[in-house]
Amino acid sequence: MPRLSRLASLVFSGCLLAPLLTLAVAEERPASSSQPNIVVILADDLGYGDVQCYNPERGKIPTPHIDRLASEGMRFTDMHSSSGVCSPSRYTLLTGRYHWRSRLQSGIVGYLERPLIAPDRLTMAGLLQQHGYHTACIGKWHLGWDWNIPNDQRRLFAPGRNARPQATDEHRKVWEAYFAEPIGGGPTTRGFDTYFGTDVPNWPPYCFIENTRTVGIPSTFLPQRLVGNNLASINGPALENWNLEKVLPTLAERAAGYIAGRAKTRQPFFLYLPLTSPHTPLAVSQPWRGKSGLDSAVADLIMETDDVVGRVLAALHTSGVAQNTLVIFTSDNGFAPYTGAKELQARGHYPSGPLRGYKGDAWEGGHRMPLIARWPNHIAANTVCNQLAHHADLLATVADVLDAELPATAGEDSFSLLPLLQGSNQPVREHAISHGSQGLAALRVGKWKLIVGPEGGGAWSNQSATRPDGQPAQLYNLADDLGETKNLYAQHPELVEQMLALMDKLVSNGRSTPGAPQENDVAVNWRRFMKPAKAKQP
Repeated sequence: MPRLSRLASLVFSGCLLAPLLTLAVAEERPASSSQPNIVVILADDLGYGDVQCYNPERGKIPTPHIDRLASEGMRFTDMHSSSGVCSPSRYTLLTGRYHWRSRLQSGIVGYLERPLIAPDRLTMAGLLQQHGYHTACIGKWHLGWDWNIPNDQRRLFAPGRNARPQATDEHRKVWEAYFAEPIGGGPTTRGFDTYFGTDVPNWPPYCFIENTRTVGIPSTFLPQRLVGNNLASINGPALENWNLEKVLPTLAERAAGYIAGRAKTRQPFFLYLPLTSPHTPLAVSQPWRGKSGLDSAVADLIMETDDVVGRVLAALHTSGVAQNTLVIFTSDNGFAPYTGAKELQARGHYPSGPLRGYKGDAWEGGHRMPLIARWPNHIAANTVCNQLAHHADLLATVADVLDAELPATAGEDSFSLLPLLQGSNQPVREHAISHGSQGLAALRVGKWKLIVGPEGGGAWSNQSATRPDGQPAQLYNLADDLGETKNLYAQHPELVEQMLALMDKLVSNGRSTPGAPQENDVAVNWRRFMKPAKAKQP
């Protein structure tokens, strides 16, 4: 039976911390039948208030399967992603390292961009591989590939967001030659035995990718009716008659099939299921159109997403492995306001619940995420954890479940959640950092939150009304003001200086966990959004 806790005696400033010991590589050992299967389901753009059990009074979209998962396990109320957008959050979830220690200082991994995760960086999948697991990624990757498209041919793959392209013989000739070859740098080079997905569902290539090859050879462009209007964002190489509505159901089928197949073996498995929804394209399958009753495609898609979660849980049950499977459900960032936030609020549904902000923001609505964990006989049913936690913590948690020791060069910002999952109410981390999409940093220390700039830091924020007092940064007491309405920056200068000094230390050390200092990949200019306070008018 895996050791359930080795943290109880380690106390640091009143908090329990997961130790990271300095080793060259993670310890390897043969797989054991007592090791749990692990399934991580990552929704895309699902807001804190989009799940009924997180927003019972102002949430109008039914999510029965996610709610049932919460009733059978533990629901975290203070869980955070590394960023208000997807690529950086995915990086941190898989590596246990804040994304801003990498080259990605703002935004996301761009179209046809190189891999973000370094080839030698240990991921959750790589750790589990070392401990005898079969590992699979099914869904949206969005962490880059080695596309290796020559510069003089890139125009044939990226005609521009506003173009109305027509595939020519030149396009088809180049595409046929390129997509006939394997694509490097993807999930199977970052710890996964298998991959199946669409990489980014609203970007080309519009086809599935299995392991290192496209399933079929793109030969055309998408019809223009499928570009824009919260469907595809960029036109580019596509399979003939590519169907956006079938992407999510296909991922569900693949996930259920993977579980059924692996359950027949004695080898434990890890399934990372980064869903494509409710992110754009808002392509809702026919059975779910109009189901929400809110006249909203994104609300219908949230219901369809919940159904996919139900199908995965049903597959675990039917295959007889539910009792020995740790299931974790979460989202990468907050709700995308451009998909209809105002319209939903007018109908009584608040996608961020009680939180300020949405996708992209350094305010809580951008990065405070639902996270639910179920592990029968290990996690008590229908429990709630209010302690501060972060997506980065999943790597150390998995290592603790395996009784594994992480190298000094892995999981630099990852604290084990296992004591909390066992019922402890002592904090496992004293602080956490999340960013807005443009790189604006927010530091949590206990109840205090410092946003190191005057605005929201998101590409879709309404910035015009966020700096009425002329302060260079924002300080909130979340215990009294979860909605971040009262900026206390001017009232607590000593606390602000202490938090700025802590931020300096966390950045310069290259890690926030105990252990040998590490190097960030690039210089990190986290103060760049702070501006001098405006002088008061006489």
